[in-house]
Amino acid sequence: MPGPGQMRGDGRKAANPGKTLLRLLSYMKNYTPLLVFVFLCIIATSVAQAQGSRALGPLVDEYILPMVATGSTDFGALKAYLVKLACIFAFGVVGTFLFNYLMVGVTQGVQKTIRDDLFAKMQRLPLRYFDSHAAGDIMSRYTSDIDTLRQVISQSIPQCVSSVVTLVVVLWNLIDTSWILTIVMCFTVGLIIYVTKVLAGKSAGFFIGQQRALGAVNGYIEEMISGQKVVKIFNHEEVCKEDFDKLNEELRVNAYSAGKFSNMLGPINNNLGYVQYAVLAVVGGLLCVKSNNSLLTLGNLMAFMVLSRSFNMPISQISNQINAIVMALAGAERIFALMDEEPERDEGYVTLVNAHVDADGTVHECPEHTGHWAWKHPHQGDGSVTYTELKGDITMEHVDFGYVPEKTVLHDVTLYAHPGQKIAFVGATGAGKTTITNLINRFYDIADGKIRYDGINVNKIAKPDLRHSLGIVLQETNLFTGTVMENIRYGKLDATDEECIRAAKLANADGFITRLPDGYCKVAVAAWKALGDRELFEIEGRLVFTDDLESYMEGGDRTAFCADEFDSHAAFEKWLLNAVAEWCRNDPLMVDSLDQYL
Repeated sequence: MPGPGQMRGDGRKAANPGKTLLRLLSYMKNYTPLLVFVFLCIIATSVAQAQGSRALGPLVDEYILPMVATGSTDFGALKAYLVKLACIFAFGVVGTFLFNYLMVGVTQGVQKTIRDDLFAKMQRLPLRYFDSHAAGDIMSRYTSDIDTLRQVISQSIPQCVSSVVTLVVVLWNLIDTSWILTIVMCFTVGLIIYVTKVLAGKSAGFFIGQQRALGAVNGYIEEMISGQKVVKIFNHEEVCKEDFDKLNEELRVNAYSAGKFSNMLGPINNNLGYVQYAVLAVVGGLLCVKSNNSLLTLGNLMAFMVLSRSFNMPISQISNQINAIVMALAGAERIFALMDEEPERDEGYVTLVNAHVDADGTVHECPEHTGHWAWKHPHQGDGSVTYTELKGDITMEHVDFGYVPEKTVLHDVTLYAHPGQKIAFVGATGAGKTTITNLINRFYDIADGKIRYDGINVNKIAKPDLRHSLGIVLQETNLFTGTVMENIRYGKLDATDEECIRAAKLANADGFITRLPDGYCKVAVAAWKALGDRELFEIEGRLVFTDDLESYMEGGDRTAFCADEFDSHAAFEKWLLNAVAEWCRNDPLMVDSLDQYL
């Protein structure tokens, strides 16, 4: 995550707003029939509003003034015209309701699709991406960024379309009512558009900066929450507070500047609209008097004045929505940037299959579960297929690796682990213990050298099958929302309750689980908080993931690894005795049988 003060909002705009907008609109193509109907509703609403304003002219010239001049009390014709006018406005109200109502469904559907695509892509990303991006910043794409899309799809885009249609319809009516006043109005409208362009341009950059700064703040908060214990151990509370204040101040500056220019726009345009109204009233009154109603009647002047306000309103609405669109495009660009990340590649073609081993050692593939597994290796050269029994023989030959290309953390590493061996990696933090285990399961790919699994290059093994064959308990244990039973079943979703309980017993966790008020139905996070045996849940999940549980825990056909930080041989022995005794009580002196310390 960028450090405090690096997430500036000045002078920043979306790299390619046009392309981003088109890509966002492409998510709406599945709603094309609905959007066509919405567009028709918008046209009907705009026409109704314009015709309602235009109808004020005949109302005054043909009904009110004649009745005043003659002193007539016959309101029949006037009532009929007012009913017609009411129907016009009611038609516009129905159209407005329909297009707003329908756009809610479109908006939620588009948001769901984007969230689905975003989450599906996130599952395919390599771990390198999550190493270089703060979790809070990624989360902000699901929350604040997608929420800005909701506003722009449900409000901004329909409002802009409606405003453009209204401008066209009203302009035609203005010209038809008085072309002279329309020319006069163009000068004031030009001034309004110029002011809108200047202020909207200033606020747009700050809206983008606000969105980016918000992601930085979210990322920093998430890091501090997850690392709160470390912060307290090293007495870093004040340092963290200072760093957060810098990021928070960055967000405040961008939000203040964006809001300042955006909030100035409305009042300025309204005041310019009042100036325009006064100018049109004076010029229109002179036309009526000087031409003796030949160029402009009093009723048409009233209609023109109302239409001029209807013309200014869409301009103000578009200017207000521009900022929302700019901010949404900044959020959409961040979302699409994640979607465009290079996914984790898997070019492996060797798969793990159920196997039967004959007396002479020949391995055959079989559909049913036999407790034996084999690597199915199709040879691309001659098209033949060979089967190699899964034993767990690991060999690393002259391996080079670095998390970033310019910095190598492992150089020319060669080691082996034969089936049945127990090997411990002992060393200080950063020595590469966890890195080696991450390379075996291909969380990361090596820069040079070979890693062989049962004699097969791991790059040829499909990643799901490779990881299926391994049992790994990570240093950082994660509990998912759900019960204890559901967390144990996470490694094998079709596992029976009996298999989950069996795994818990092998991990020595059944005792404390059954002591919980709800037993295996207890919410996992609450169970961990109550008893603290968090790591055992993950061990159980790995056990139930392996079909042959007894062979995994007690048999000799697997290789056991362990990696942690130890200052001495004695410290390692003490840790291993405690740890192994917890989840494998049948073999509490396992440390005595270790084959290798590395």
